[in-house]
Amino acid sequence: MSDQTYNVLFLCTGNSARSIIAEAIINRVGMSRFKGYSAGSQPKGEVHPYTLDLLKSLNHDIAFARSKDWLEFAEPGAPELDFVFTVCDNAAQEACPVWPGQPLTAHWGVPDPAAAEGSEAEKRFAFSDAYRMLNNRISIFTSLPLASLDRLALQKRLDEIGSERQEAG
Repeated sequence: MSDQTYNVLFLCTGNSARSIIAEAIINRVGMSRFKGYSAGSQPKGEVHPYTLDLLKSLNHDIAFARSKDWLEFAEPGAPELDFVFTVCDNAAQEACPVWPGQPLTAHWGVPDPAAAEGSEAEKRFAFSDAYRMLNNRISIFTSLPLASLDRLALQKRLDEIGSERQEAG
C-alpha cells in the first residue's frame, strides 16, 4: 500500500455548500490518504449557514470552512493537486485554470442545496441530500485501488462515479 497522500480539490461556483461539504467528507473518510480542498469560480465569500449547521450536526470540525477562489490553487506554493472534481454544473462548463501536474478531473454534479425552495425543513433536507450523494461518491472514490489502476482506467472509473445514480439508501 502506498503511503502517498492525494490532494483533492472540489470546485463549485459559489463555494458555500457542495464543495465545502465534499471537502469535509473526504477529510474524514479519506483519513490520511487524502487531503481535501474546496474552492469556487465565483465564491460567495461566506459559507452557507445550513452547510455549517449540517456539518456540525454530523460532528465535522468546521474550522476549515471558508469560501475561497479557485485561483488560490493555481498560484505558486499551492498544493499540487492529484484530482479536481466539479460538483456543480456551472463550474463544469467554465474554463478552469491550468493546474500544475495535470491532475485527473471529473464532474460529479449534485443539485445546489442553496437554491432549494420551500419550507426550512425542505431546504435543510436539500443540504442533507447533497451530503448523502457526495458521501456516497467520495466513499467509492476513496476505496479505489489507486496505486494499481493506470491513468486511463482511473479516469474511466472517476467518470463512472460521477454518472452513477445516487439513490436514497
